[in-house]
Amino acid sequence: MANVLIAGCGYVGTAFGAGLASEGHVVWGLRRRPDALLPGIRPLAADLTVPRTLQALPRGLDFVFYTASADASDDDSYRAAYVDGLRNLLHALGHQRQDLRRVFFTSSTGVYAQSTGTWVDETSPTEPAEFSGFRVLEGERLLLGSSFPSTVLRLGGIYGPGRTRLIERVRRGLATCPDGPPLYTNRIHRDDCAGALRHLMTLAEPASLYLGVDHEPAEQCEVLRWLARQLGVSPPRLEPPLGSTPRHQSNKRCSNAKLVASGYAFRYPGFRDGYLALLAEGVA
Repeated sequence: MANVLIAGCGYVGTAFGAGLASEGHVVWGLRRRPDALLPGIRPLAADLTVPRTLQALPRGLDFVFYTASADASDDDSYRAAYVDGLRNLLHALGHQRQDLRRVFFTSSTGVYAQSTGTWVDETSPTEPAEFSGFRVLEGERLLLGSSFPSTVLRLGGIYGPGRTRLIERVRRGLATCPDGPPLYTNRIHRDDCAGALRHLMTLAEPASLYLGVDHEPAEQCEVLRWLARQLGVSPPRLEPPLGSTPRHQSNKRCSNAKLVASGYAFRYPGFRDGYLALLAEGVA
């Protein structure tokens, strides 16, 4: 069994940690307020942006998973979560001379800025158009340039239990479809985020980079109209394109071929599988 630290143990980290703990692993969940962690995860109260709170990390760690996310949608918050916090943790681990088997970092497909619906994979250019993608990419480079064996998992849009805003918008008639060329979206269910991390942890020599998305990059309006049919409500109305703001320029289809080739089998291969499970649980 492994001794595991999950730093920034939030939405994905908590689900992942609970699964590991159920298998008998020793799992530490680091967050500012660890009282909300699930049973089986050992609480570790610390702030990744405050180095002095990281002086008492558990000894003898085997794996570290950095799954922190930004508190707000601004550059300062993204830099704090994905760059400063990671740098502080790596420094603390190095200062303690932890002999880690690997550090994993949950990144984002936001590091890509392709805008024409093209396919992207781990070898595609990363030229983020927004501060969020830039800071996440900065964190990737910080980790991969460190002295620790490391792996980055670039996750698409995460949905799952408790993250059903899209379903609610469709149900309430608030969702709209931008008129014009197809706008592709890439997503992954929370349980597959956790499953992919668990799978990569078992590999003797995982690669340094994987894309974490399901099998089906889906056109945005297709997803909305499918949800409307499942909910028995009117389809979303068309609206004129909102212009070429940075948020609407990103339009790509992300490939999970490398992750699948490594042996991971998705629990929810496409958006229909994942959303049907949520609907069956009565979330909408």
